[in-house]
Amino acid sequence: MRPAILDPLFSPVASLAGVGPKLAVLIARVTGREDPDDCRVVDLLFHAPSSLIDRRNRPGIALSPQGAIVTIEGRVDRHQPPPPGKSNMPYRVFLHDDTGELALTFFRAKGNWLEKSLPIDEMVMVSGKVDWFNGRPSMVHPDFIVKSSEAENLPLVEPVYPMTAGLTPKVLRKAIDGAVARMPDLPEWAGAALASRQGFPSVAEAFRRLHDPRDAADIDPQAPARRRLAYDEFLAGQVSLSLVRQKVRKVPGQPIRVKGDLAAKIIANLPFSLTPSQKAAVEDVIKDMAGADRMLRLLQGDVGAGKTLVALLAMSAAVEAGGQAVLMAPTEILARQHFATISKLAGAAGVTVEVLTGRTKGRERDQIIERIASGEAQIIIGTHALFQDAINYHNLMLAVVDEQHRFGVHQRLRLTAKGISPHMLVMTATPIPRTLVLAAFGDMDVSKLTEKPAGRKPIQTVTIPTERIGDIVARLRGAIGEGKKAYWICPLVEESDVSDLMSAEERYAVLAKELGRDVGLIHGRMSGPEKDAVMGAFKAGEIRLLVATTVVEVGVDVPDATIMVIEHAERFGLAQLHQLRGRVGRGDEASTCILLYKGPLSETGHARLSILRDSEDGFLIAEEDLKLRGEGELLGTRQSGTPGFRIASLEAHADLLEIARKDAAYLLERDPELTSERGQNMRALLYLHRRDEAIRFLRAG
Repeated sequence: MRPAILDPLFSPVASLAGVGPKLAVLIARVTGREDPDDCRVVDLLFHAPSSLIDRRNRPGIALSPQGAIVTIEGRVDRHQPPPPGKSNMPYRVFLHDDTGELALTFFRAKGNWLEKSLPIDEMVMVSGKVDWFNGRPSMVHPDFIVKSSEAENLPLVEPVYPMTAGLTPKVLRKAIDGAVARMPDLPEWAGAALASRQGFPSVAEAFRRLHDPRDAADIDPQAPARRRLAYDEFLAGQVSLSLVRQKVRKVPGQPIRVKGDLAAKIIANLPFSLTPSQKAAVEDVIKDMAGADRMLRLLQGDVGAGKTLVALLAMSAAVEAGGQAVLMAPTEILARQHFATISKLAGAAGVTVEVLTGRTKGRERDQIIERIASGEAQIIIGTHALFQDAINYHNLMLAVVDEQHRFGVHQRLRLTAKGISPHMLVMTATPIPRTLVLAAFGDMDVSKLTEKPAGRKPIQTVTIPTERIGDIVARLRGAIGEGKKAYWICPLVEESDVSDLMSAEERYAVLAKELGRDVGLIHGRMSGPEKDAVMGAFKAGEIRLLVATTVVEVGVDVPDATIMVIEHAERFGLAQLHQLRGRVGRGDEASTCILLYKGPLSETGHARLSILRDSEDGFLIAEEDLKLRGEGELLGTRQSGTPGFRIASLEAHADLLEIARKDAAYLLERDPELTSERGQNMRALLYLHRRDEAIRFLRAG
C-alpha cells in the first residue's frame, strides 16, 4: 500500500486551490496524463521548468535595450484611453523615471482595471519586454504590474514551463506552488555517502529548488537539485525493471535442449550463409533457452540485418522440443509479411505455421484457435490478438515480440499475467543507444546483429530542396518506365488546415495525374483488406510508385523497390528516417533515398539530414538521434510504454544511470522483497514516481 506520507501528493489535481474541472483537464494535458481523472498533485512536481526569465535587469527607461526584458520603477503620469467607439485602438498609460518616459500599451483592456492598477501619481514597478518605435520606448501588456510599496510580489527570477493552449503561465505557476507547498519531508533512499559525494539536497529541497530557481545555473541539467531528482528517477526505473525481471525469472522456464535438426534443415535451404553476428545471436538464444531460468533477451539489429531468421531458428528449437512458438508483430501488415517469409522457410522443414490477427474472423478464426489448442499449430504469427483470453496454447515454449518499443514493459508481461511462462525474445529494427537500453530494457540481456546480409549494396542518400520536386517526378517517370519500383513517403494522411505539409492523399492525386495508373496509395486509416490489396499490387508490379505515410516504416519487404522519396524529411526523426530508408536496398540492385526538405533548415534539421546522408550505421545514427532530440522523442517513447523521463536526461545524466543501476542491483540482492528500512524507503520512491506496477508484482510474489 502507498505510504500515508505521500497521500497529500496523490490527491486529484483539482483539489488544489483555484483548479477547477476545466483547468484540471489542461494540467493533465501539459503533464502528459491521458486521463484527467488520473492527474495528481505529484504530476505538477515533475513538470520541470525549461528556462527562466530574469527580471533583475533595471537599466532605466532611456537605457533599456530593444527587445530586452527589463523591470522599470517610475511614477504614473497620465492615462490615454482609446477614442469613443474605437475599441480596437490601444489604451496607453505613461510613466516616467529619471531617464525618460515609457508608454505602457494595452489592447482591449478594461479602463477601470487599469485606473485601479496604475493610479496617476503612484510609484509602480512594471516588468516586460521593451520595444522602441520612432525613438520612443513602449511596453506592450507588461508581464507584471505592482505598486512600489509591494515590490516583494514581483518575481525577479521567473521559471518558464512547457505550456499547452488555454493555460496561462500565472495559473500554472499558482498550481505548481500549491503542489510544492504539499511536499512532505520524505525518508532518504539514496545512500548517505552518495548524497554527500554528489552534493544532493534532500528530496523535498530538490523539488523546492527546481521550481524556485535563483539564476540560470539552477536550470542547468547539472544543478544539484536536477541531478538529485534525475538520480531518483533513474533509481525508480532500475528498481522497477529489476523487480519485473525478478518476477519473470521466479516462474521457472521449460528448458529447451535439442540437437538442432529443424534449424539445420532451415539453414540448408537458405540461398546464403548466416552472418557471424547472426550465428552468435542464435548461440546466445539457444544457450539461454537450455537453462533453468526463463530467457528474456533483446535482439537488436539494423534494418535488413536478419533478425527474423534468428527468431525462426529459435522458434524451430521450441518446435523440435515438442512445443509451440509465437511471433507477435505490432501491425497487421508486418504480421502477414512475417507469415509470408516464415511459412516458406519453415515449410521446408515440415513445420506448421499459422497467422492470426484481429482481421481473422468467423469459422477460419475458430479453426485456427482449435489448432493452437491442440498443438497442431506449431508456430503462430499475429498481432496482440494472439494473447486474447479466448486463445489457449497447447504448450507455448517461446514468445517472440517484434518491434519491442511499440509494446512496452506492460505488454511484455501479459504472458506472465496469463500464467504462461515461455521464454521471451524481443526484437527491434531500431538500434537503441546503450544508455536507453539500460534505462528502458534493463530487465533484458542483449544481442546485436551488426552486419547486413551478403550482397546488399550501399544506399545512396541525397538531400534535395522541395523547389526541385519537378526534377524528382521526371526522374521517377524514367525509372518507372525502366520497370523500377519506388516509395514516396508523406507525413500526413489528408490535408489539414493547421499544417502546410503535403498530405499523402493530395500528393497521390498530383502524382497519379503526372504518372497515371502506376501510382498507388496506402495509409493507416485504410482497412486491412484495402492495404493488403495495394501492397499485393505493388509487389506484383501492377503499381510501380507507392505513395504512403509511415505505415511502411516497419517490416514491409519488397526486395525490388530501389527508390525511396521522403517528403518533408526535416519533420522526421533520424531513427524513423533510417527505418524508412531501409525499405529499399533489400535486393541486389543499387538503391537511392531522396530526402526532400523545405528550407531554410534549422541547425538541428541540417545536422539530422547530414548524419543520415553520410552514414548507414544504424547504431551510430541512434546515438546521434539521442544527442539531437533527447530520449523523450526517441522511438516515440512517450506514447509507447517505454519510459520517457520527466527530469532525467540520458545525455546529461548518463553517469547517474550507471550509479542507479548498480545501487538497484546491490539493494535487491540483499533485500529482494524490500522489507528492510531502506527497502521501505525504496517503496516510497516507487510510489512517488508512479511505479505502482512494480509494487504490485512484488506483492504478488
